[in-house]
Amino acid sequence: MKIFFRIFLLISGILFFSSAKAKDVHPYHVGSVEFSYNAKSQTFEITGKFFIDDMENALDKKYAKKVFFNNPKFKSDMQALLQKYFEEYLKLKVNNNQIRINFLGYEENSEAVDVYLETEKVVNPKKIETAVSILYNLFDDQMNIIHVVVGGQRKSTKLLYPDRYQYQQF
Repeated sequence: MKIFFRIFLLISGILFFSSAKAKDVHPYHVGSVEFSYNAKSQTFEITGKFFIDDMENALDKKYAKKVFFNNPKFKSDMQALLQKYFEEYLKLKVNNNQIRINFLGYEENSEAVDVYLETEKVVNPKKIETAVSILYNLFDDQMNIIHVVVGGQRKSTKLLYPDRYQYQQF
């Protein structure tokens, strides 16, 4: 399993930070989402990383609205569409209770977009269930790597379309 994640990190680094332009076709459809529990705030801090062109195309396909990252005139539209998109395609249950997730914002560079979310307060997370189907509306070969971190313990799962559910016990 460790070898897989080292290979994934290497491929991700090459794909996310290569000198190729974001509009170039890339042969892999991969993203990552991390659910990290912050004991001090009693919330899960959630970050996602996806290719910019994939996210633009997924939003256009879903909402029939052309928007572009790295263009200030689309900033408010992008914020609203990403919030709506992540509300639909990212879910979290803790100890059998559905948890509300708040969209905080995003950052982009020339090739990747980082999305930031945070949950309502959660006490004593033991059973974690995620439903992640980001970019499944666009690709039938999408792979999402899911990391869940609680109490410094990290558990990771690879989800391949159409699989969207992942369960972890802490």
